[in-house]
Amino acid sequence: MKTKDQIRTLAQQAFQNHLTYLSSGRISEWVDLFTADGVLEFPYGPADFPSHVAGKTALYDYMKNFPEHFKVEFENLHFHGTEDPTLVIAEFTSRGHAISTGKPYNQKYISVVTTNEDGKIVKYVDFWNPLVAMESINQPLASFVS
Repeated sequence: MKTKDQIRTLAQQAFQNHLTYLSSGRISEWVDLFTADGVLEFPYGPADFPSHVAGKTALYDYMKNFPEHFKVEFENLHFHGTEDPTLVIAEFTSRGHAISTGKPYNQKYISVVTTNEDGKIVKYVDFWNPLVAMESINQPLASFVS
């Protein structure tokens, strides 16, 4: 049986891996961070953008185009303490640009992530500003997932 500290370490490492895999375009490895029925939610996405993506196939289909749209580095990662070791609350920023336009993509994020005790992501709620992304790619965000 894992201790709370071990579970928290696994959860935070999964989150750090999430940032590393996205910034380096390793989408298959990114998907493997999730449970088979893992969920990604976007509470502030625009109307033409999915608000909920569930399951590894859907997660891959959603994120596979990320490396074609953005070149980013994630920075300033700060974990907030939680009572539940499977709960990760993180603030961080991205610094980069949209590949198609060369426009900056500098974003602030707050993420609320629930993992299982083995550090697999069960639910990832992503709070970000979609206007920053739309201005960066100079088109509707629906084009990101098509």
